[in-house]
Formats: sequence, structure tokens, C-alpha cells
Amino acid sequence: MSYLQVSYFSPSIWRQTTFHMCLPNDVPPEMREGNKNYDRPMKTLMLLHGYSGNTRDWTLGSLISDLALKYNMAVIMPSGDNSFYLNAKGCCFKYADFVGFELLDYCRKTFGLSKEAKDTFIGGLSMGGFGAIHAGLEHPENYGKIFGLSSALIVNGLKDIKPGVNDGIADYDYYCHVFGDLDKVKETVNDPEFIVKERLKKGDTIQPVYMACGSEDFLIENNRQFRDFLNEHKVNLTYKESEGIHDWIFWNKYLEPAIEWALED
Repeated sequence: MSYLQVSYFSPSIWRQTTFHMCLPNDVPPEMREGNKNYDRPMKTLMLLHGYSGNTRDWTLGSLISDLALKYNMAVIMPSGDNSFYLNAKGCCFKYADFVGFELLDYCRKTFGLSKEAKDTFIGGLSMGGFGAIHAGLEHPENYGKIFGLSSALIVNGLKDIKPGVNDGIADYDYYCHVFGDLDKVKETVNDPEFIVKERLKKGDTIQPVYMACGSEDFLIENNRQFRDFLNEHKVNLTYKESEGIHDWIFWNKYLEPAIEWALED
């Protein structure tokens, strides 16, 4: 198993940025023997961290290196800072472009990864779950399946955040910078529901989505609302809910099932 740390210049965020990557391209034949995942080309997973996290969160908090080896999957883990993986105002904050296509294109070219959406997935936890859902929906040409664990699907509540508000996680100015006009965000591509409705108007088929959230998680109602929205619009959704809070115990419970789901034909 190769574990890489790569720094490169990103035009989307206009600076040198670092990402980590699991790349099982050096697996000895005896370790591949009997593993059907090595009877097919390598798959790719863009895996996004949560709010206040960084590019090493998944390797420190989960067994993603072992899963990459087991499932013959290149796993790209970028740093999204606290951007919600959206395009904010200014030339240096195009994080939706960064994970939607730019970093993926760079890794495909540099490491010879598949250029097919059917071989490429995107997932994440909390803020990264939101980012995965958003980027996947916005770029179906790149991502064939999407999964979000305890996703921070907070758009519906942004209209209630007023000047001077600080909710202990972020303040009004932060939300405005990331999402834009909070009174109008539901009418923009920063809302995953808006993207779904616009794509359906064009006759698109929404790619399959997997969601999991703990029943004691503070984001559970947000996830249930989005679940209901996807079901109402007849999106191919797999939804899991079980006892759990917003922690690595829950995310590790569902990471491998999400990967197995993504690999299903």
C-alpha cells in the first residue's frame, strides 16, 4: 500500500495545497490472490473531512488505508479547510471546483486513474458529507455514486441566522461568506436540493446516493429532511439510521458498508 502526501498548485484556491492519498498499486501478488477486487481496474474515492478537520483526519480516525487495500481503491483526501466545499466569493475560494473536478483531474492524469464516472465515487462526513453530496450532484460526469455520513445538510436553517449570531460553531459573517446571501441560498447551486430540481427539469437521472446518520446526532433532522426530499423526487437513495452520535464510532460503523454499496453493480 502506497501512502502519499502531495503538494501542488491549485488554480481553484490559488495556492499550494496538500492532499493525502492511499494508492494500492504496489500490492504483492500473494496479497491479491483470491481477492475479486483485483480482478477489475482500480476504483477511485474522493473522501472529504469535516468542519475544523484536515487532510489527515480519515487516516487518523478510520481504517481507510486498510479498506483501500482490501477494495483496490485509490482514496484521495484533500483539505477543504472550513469551506463546506463551496465556491465562495473571491478568486481563492473555489472549493466546489477544487473537489468537483480540478483535484480529480490532476490525480487522474498524475496517477493514471480511471476517467469514468462509473469507477469514481465521492463521500465524506459532516461538512464533508455535505461537500460530497453537493459536488457529486453538481458533477455527475465525474462521480457515479455519492455517500454522506452524518452530513451537515444545514441549508434549510440558514435563513434563521441573523447579523450578530454566533452559534458556538460559526458566526453570521462566516455563513454569509461560505453560502452567500442567506435569504436566497435556497435559490442557488449552494443548495443540493436546488441542484437536484434543476437536473430533474433537464431530464437527468440523479446518480445513487447513500446516507447514514446517528439517531442521537445533532444533525439527524437535517438528514431526515434531505432523505424525505430525495424520496419525494424518486432519487435512488439508500438511507441508514441507527443509534449513534457525531463521532468516529458511528462513521467507522458505516464507512465500509458505504464503500461496499458504492462498488455494487
